[in-house]
Amino acid sequence: ADWTMVQAMAEAVSRRWHEPDHGIWEERHAPRHHVYSKVMCWLTIDRAIKLGEQFGRELDPSWVPLRDTIATDVLKNGWNDEVQSFTTAYDGDDLDAASLFVGLSGLIDPADERFQSTVTAIEAELRSGSTVYRYHRDDGLPGDEGGFHLCAAWMIESYLLTGRRTEAEELFGQIVAAAGPTGLLPEEYDPVAERSLGNHPQAYSHLGLIRCSQLLSR
Repeated sequence: ADWTMVQAMAEAVSRRWHEPDHGIWEERHAPRHHVYSKVMCWLTIDRAIKLGEQFGRELDPSWVPLRDTIATDVLKNGWNDEVQSFTTAYDGDDLDAASLFVGLSGLIDPADERFQSTVTAIEAELRSGSTVYRYHRDDGLPGDEGGFHLCAAWMIESYLLTGRRTEAEELFGQIVAAAGPTGLLPEEYDPVAERSLGNHPQAYSHLGLIRCSQLLSR
């Protein structure tokens, strides 16, 4: 049953990976070719291949070339020479923390200069002290938001992958401190007012923290 589900997911990717979408954050704008979405399509096919190889399943012959096609598409269209970073989508130069998954997923070697440059660019644009914003752009919604603890966790892992352990440890300590006396993390954090924002507690903030603690303990 699990393999049937994997095949269905791979089939969905094969039919729709080339379509624009609203991205991980479901923005209220016209669909775009989001880097994160393309990377997740690549990841689906890559893991389907690895699962099939590990458990002796018959692989669809189209999967390997499809994986290569998606990777080539991301590396060609997702990278922006002007900002020296993988951007939010193929059609602009704005940045998004989710684009860190180009390296976090394994699509590109973390030692690749393009990933290291992306980490630096997103850090400069979206990190503010103890937190990392999803993006800085009009998303069709009123008001401002804080940084996302999950995005900070992605940054910690990116630091580790690019050999910046000191920065990873420092940011991890800041996230832990933000939990306060309850030991619980919210969805967002306002680094100016130093207060929690959004849903509280937030499961994926804790999942990000747990993953980083595991990585740092190795």
